[in-house]
Amino acid sequence: MPFTPFHLGPGALCKAVGGRHFSFMVFGGAQVLMDIEPLIGLLRQQPILHGHTHTLAGALLIGIAAALLGRPASEWVLRLLSIDHARLRWRAAVAGAFIGTYSHVMLDALMHADMRPWWPLAEGNALLGAIPLGALHLLCLGCGVLGAAGLALRSRRQARSRLDA
Repeated sequence: MPFTPFHLGPGALCKAVGGRHFSFMVFGGAQVLMDIEPLIGLLRQQPILHGHTHTLAGALLIGIAAALLGRPASEWVLRLLSIDHARLRWRAAVAGAFIGTYSHVMLDALMHADMRPWWPLAEGNALLGAIPLGALHLLCLGCGVLGAAGLALRSRRQARSRLDA
């Protein structure tokens, strides 16, 4: 199914580890951009849903678009919602975009038979089934829980340091 929330788990963990050097909003936008092709394929009832966008080459192109569009879009949304935030730097946007697109390809390659992640370098999908689907979902969920816990701890520490100052 396009736009699965399971992809966000690894992104939450990356945000907890990377802090201001990783944009979770751009990561999320990259996930959505990656799944436009499968959505169109579902609507058109095509037999192959994960085509060129779900390759390393496709992830590169979508990552560039996600970084270039994601940084200004994220800043606009944060301003619109009056959310206090540190300035979103290009490094964080690029990290969010490319970790988003490449992790998307790798996660989907583990579970979708119609993928050719190494195209045009190689055909086939040697990653298919390397991890059972249930374990993959639990891994993504676990990353999300760890990421949320890490972000909560970071927020608590920052609040304490502001009080101490």
